[in-house]
Amino acid sequence: MGGKRTVFMTGGSRGIGLTIAQRLAADGANVAFMAKTDTPDPRLPGTVHTAAAAIEEAGGRALPIVGDVRDDEAVAAAVARAADEFGGIDIVVNNASAIALAGFGELTAKRYDLMLDINVRGTFSVLSHAREHLLASEQGRVLTLSPPIDPDPKWLAQHAPYTLSKYGMTMLTQGFAEQHRQEGTAASCLWPQTLIATAAVQNVVGGDEGMRAARKPEIMADAAALVLSLPPEEATGRCFIDETVLRESGVTDFSGYLHEGATEEGLQTDLFL
Repeated sequence: MGGKRTVFMTGGSRGIGLTIAQRLAADGANVAFMAKTDTPDPRLPGTVHTAAAAIEEAGGRALPIVGDVRDDEAVAAAVARAADEFGGIDIVVNNASAIALAGFGELTAKRYDLMLDINVRGTFSVLSHAREHLLASEQGRVLTLSPPIDPDPKWLAQHAPYTLSKYGMTMLTQGFAEQHRQEGTAASCLWPQTLIATAAVQNVVGGDEGMRAARKPEIMADAAALVLSLPPEEATGRCFIDETVLRESGVTDFSGYLHEGATEEGLQTDLFL
């Protein structure tokens, strides 16, 4: 990443989001991030305050903002505060996401609304409010943590609501890319090849067994930094996979990304791939 850029991220108090924030901060970025965890949650590590300390320790300036991405006014205020603090916004990372792998007859309407509001509406809200700043930046970029769209109906059979929410994030990002292709503001998606060792994998997807079949979040952070360094015309509208991005950059040894107890042979491919 050339020069000091300002990142606005949703989520970011833990997991992949925080690791990406630290990676970009190591390149000197300012990182404003909007997350809900103001006080510690016994089920989840990290708050906006511990995350801010980690980002600054990595080498960037942090602006933690306590807020809910489902609240459009709160998003507008957070984006404005970030732009005021750092003089603009160059990169948006749509990281906040809710997951529930349940289908019809199992998923409640309340949980459905939560996923659609955080994942899809949150992405729409952030892009809508950050748009003017991205277009004003000479290096405006969007990175959304969502998968390539796969028409295989097995992803609908297993958990249609979650699939809808994640594909919705991808469609909004690709729509933003096409709407602003001529302005040079690039919007891309990034998704992991394998499970990533996060609280969501531990608590929802795979438990201890899933963690032993996972890579560390650092692989997503390194891939994100590479995607954000690509020329806009090469990146916009595309859905990248972390391992592919790194292989194309010359990485051949992925053993350093293995989570504790994991082996290359035992890695589990992530959803939608």
